[in-house]
Order: sequence, then structure tokens, then C-alpha cells
Amino acid sequence: MSATKTIQSALISVYYKDGLDEILFKLHEQGVSFLSTGGTQQFIEGLGLPCQPVEELTGYPSILGGRVKTLHPKVFGGILARRGLAGDVKQCQEYQIPEIDLVIVDLYPFEETVASGASSEDTIEKIDIGGISLIRAAAKNFQDVVIVASKDQYAPLLNILNEHGAETTLEDRKWFAKEAFGVSSRYDSDIFNWFDQGEGSAFRYAGNNEKSLRYGENPHQSGAFFGKFDETFEQLQGKEISYNNLLDIDAAVSLIQDFDEITFGIIKHNNACGLASRPTLLEAWKDALAGDPVSAFGGVFVTNTVVDQVTAEEINKLFFEVIIAPDYDVEALKTLSQKKNRIILIQKEAVCSKKQFRSVLNGVLVQDKDLKTETSEDLNPVTTVEPDAAQIEDLLFANKLVKHSKSNAIVLAKNKQLCASGVGQTSRVDALKQAIEKAHAFNLDLNGAVMASDAFFPFPDCVEIADKAGIKAVVHPGGSINDQKSIDYCNGHGLAMVTTGFRHFKH
Repeated sequence: MSATKTIQSALISVYYKDGLDEILFKLHEQGVSFLSTGGTQQFIEGLGLPCQPVEELTGYPSILGGRVKTLHPKVFGGILARRGLAGDVKQCQEYQIPEIDLVIVDLYPFEETVASGASSEDTIEKIDIGGISLIRAAAKNFQDVVIVASKDQYAPLLNILNEHGAETTLEDRKWFAKEAFGVSSRYDSDIFNWFDQGEGSAFRYAGNNEKSLRYGENPHQSGAFFGKFDETFEQLQGKEISYNNLLDIDAAVSLIQDFDEITFGIIKHNNACGLASRPTLLEAWKDALAGDPVSAFGGVFVTNTVVDQVTAEEINKLFFEVIIAPDYDVEALKTLSQKKNRIILIQKEAVCSKKQFRSVLNGVLVQDKDLKTETSEDLNPVTTVEPDAAQIEDLLFANKLVKHSKSNAIVLAKNKQLCASGVGQTSRVDALKQAIEKAHAFNLDLNGAVMASDAFFPFPDCVEIADKAGIKAVVHPGGSINDQKSIDYCNGHGLAMVTTGFRHFKH
């Protein structure tokens, strides 16, 4: 059996017709006959090309409101028949089943329908039956049949038609089959997840839009990203975004989403090393940088407001990998674009994923994303001294930061500026000592500052160390059997403490 096959007949039934006309004309030039249904048939005939209606082949009209059109042995037999198997050929002759060599089909827009907020009835009608069956049948019989299961494969098919006419190789057909099963698996996953309604009865995720990366976390590791990056961001310039860039970008936009005031953040290895909220962006940038001007080198910058020219001039003095903002003034963009490898991103929409998952132990861990952002109503005073209004603002500011820091994490803040943090430590005491040492190294005054912890204090040692460093207010989840010991220390030394009831571990 020859690996090269000639396309002589094509079944075409598509929802999206953009770009299809050029393919149809090329196929017609090669003498390929067309078989189609409904709107696609009208489209083909509207181009002045002959097309046989499926109803003429099957002897049945489209029935049940269009739910049944192509589900018939004369259609599926023509696709599934093995050309090199005498029994299949004989049966096709006996039942007058014509061979179908090419299937071009796409699926009802189920994902888009769900995203639009459509009713259950409308959503169910967008569960494709005939299309998904045609895809699987044609892909299964890739030895003889070409399957184009998405408009994304129009260009590869057109390249083949331009270079080789209606001839395809086994390698061509196998590639199209692989892509087709990718389409069908993603489609079925979307349907399952809609029915599952977040219950998590099984883990089903299928990502399209694969983006190959130069490498993974390290040069000896391969890496890829699956997702719709371009729907969330517009890359104005810069080099190819790396695996580590993507991790930092995710950390940056997750953090900045928790802030309403004008805020500037500096991210390094997924943690904030600088952050400040201020009346102007320039002030926010200067105070964010002051938190750790050393770590800021080569970092990822993020803000929640338009970058102006004055701020851009200051930012441009430092080397950094990525900057993310909702927009840039024209002159600011000119300044920031001076370094051609610098990645400049516009964030077009919020990152709204509600689930997180990661591979562990030959399996997958799945959890709800930590979307809890405490407000003043969540702060429960537990000490004799209660925080004043300014301290409450700082406590909420610090608590947002600690939520987005690697555990064990301690954040020290003052006047809505990150003074220092200790992150990723095996001991909460070590995290606090790291933060204090860092603040002192950059001459940041901790007198009157606040402390946030991502988890409770098992012993009073942390509040004692913080007190001696000048900390005057503390926020933590609470919940330790030794909470009272920390409260007693605060009461004996004039510190204010509030608990939230919400732990923010991040590993």
C-alpha cells in the first residue's frame, strides 16, 4: 500500500469559513469533488463550485433541528473504509458507499458559548456530535484519509496543495490526525468541566496554543507554555519570553491585582523585593526601588497605572527584564524601548483563573487559587492596644504582600512601602531575622513599622524580635495553641496585634 495518496473527494462541514475559499479553489483545480451540508454547501456553491448535498448521498434530510445530518453509514463508511482491505472495498461497492479522502470540519463553539454566559439549553446545543464523530473517524483512518479539524490547520493544508497538489504523504496524514485528536480531546475536556461545575470529580485539562520556549527553568530542561498569553498581554517589543519570565510575570500580575491605589512592584524569583503605593507613579517607583535596589537589577517590573515619561526616565536607568503596565505614554514608550531585548507588555485584562495545579509524584495536585484578600473587616484585634488608622492601612498592605510571598514568609512594611521581607525560610524566626537584616542593610527605619506573617506564630519569639526591631503592629492568621503567649507579650510591651483567620501558605 503506497504511503502517498491522492485526494479525490472531500467532505466539508465548517462553522468558521474564513480562509476556506482559497483551499476550495485549489482542490477544485485538482479535480476534487465536494460533499457538504447546509450553510457550508451554500458557501461552496456561492463560490461557483459544484457540491453534492449530503442528503443526496444518504437519502435522508437533516433532521431533529439539525442534530442529525452526517451520521449515516454512507458518510462514515466512506471515511472509515480501508482502501487496502479487500473486504472493505467489496462492501463499499455492494452498498454504493463512495470513498471520502479529505474531511474538513470544525466544531460548534462550545467554549465560547460557555464564556458568553449562555443558558444551559443554548450551551447543550453547542455540544457537537456529528463534527466530533467525523474528526475521530477520519483521524483513525489516517492511513487513507486527511482530516483538517480546525481552521488552525488551513495553512498547512494550503501549503501541501500549493507544493504537491492533491497528493499527501503518510507523514502528512499522521500529523493532521495528531492535531485532530488534540482538538477533540480539548473539546471533550471543556464539556466535562462544564458538567463537573468545579466539583473536581476528575482532572481534565487540555491546553492548545502551545508556545515552545528556548528551554525550561534551566538550559538543560526543555519547556513549553500552553495557554492564551496573547489574550491577556500585548508584547510591544523585546526578546522571546522565557519559562522563568512567565513565572515572574504570573507572580507580578497576581500581586498587583490586589492593589487599588497607584502601586509599583519589583519581582525577583516570584517574590516582591520592592513595592510601594503612592499618590504618583514616580513616588511609587522610587520607594519600591528603595526597598531593595540590589535585587531589583534584572527583575520584573509591574504597575497598575499608565507609565508616564518622567517615571520611564528613572526606570530606564536600571537594567530589568520585563515591565508590565495597563499602558504607556508615547514618550515613555520611546524611552523604555531603547533597550531592544527589554520585554514591554501591556496587560489587556485581569488574570482570572480560579484553579491551580502542579505535577507531583506521577500525579497532579489541584486546588482553588488563593483569592482571599483581607479588608479591615477581617482584622480582629486581640491586644489591649489596637492599631490606629495608619497602622491598619499598613497591616492590610503588608498582608497582601505576604500572601504572595514564598513560605515561610515575613513582611515588614511602613507607610505603604515594603521595607523588607524574609521568604522561603524553613523557620519563621529566620524569615524575620532575614527581613530585619535586609531593612537595616538599606537604611530603612523600622521604628513604627508593621509585621505580617503568612501563618501563625507557634511561639512568642517572633513578636519579641520584632518589638526589639521597632515593630509596633502585627497581623497574622492566628490559630496556634500558643496564641495567647504572643498576645501576652504584645500586651506587656505595647504592641498591637490583629488576627485574620486566613492562612496564606505559598509553596
